[in-house]
Order: sequence, then structure tokens, then C-alpha cells
Amino acid sequence: MPSIIEPGMRVRHPDRPDWGEGQVQSVIGNRITVNFEHAGKLLINAALVELEVVEEG
Repeated sequence: MPSIIEPGMRVRHPDRPDWGEGQVQSVIGNRITVNFEHAGKLLINAALVELEVVEEG
């Protein structure tokens, strides 16, 4: 079951570790906008990619 992704959460793209951690900016349906450390702001299709939530602490 996919995680619930919400704005403000820290995430990683499972296939692009070089992008670094990202912060979720917005979630509209399957479209998730994430601002990644090394790739900038990108639009992710959640129907195709399951982002990994970075646990706090």
C-alpha cells in the first residue's frame, strides 16, 4: 500500500538517488511537485513512481 504523501514531507526518488532528498511542495491527484536538493523542482507522476518517505530523526 503506497504511503500518503503530503506537502512538507521529505522524500527520495527510488530510481534517482543522485537527486538527493526532496521536500514535497504540492500534491494534486497523482501529480506531486517535489523540490530536490540536486535536481530542483520536479513534477512526479505518483501513478508511475512510488516516492520513498524519509523518516524524521
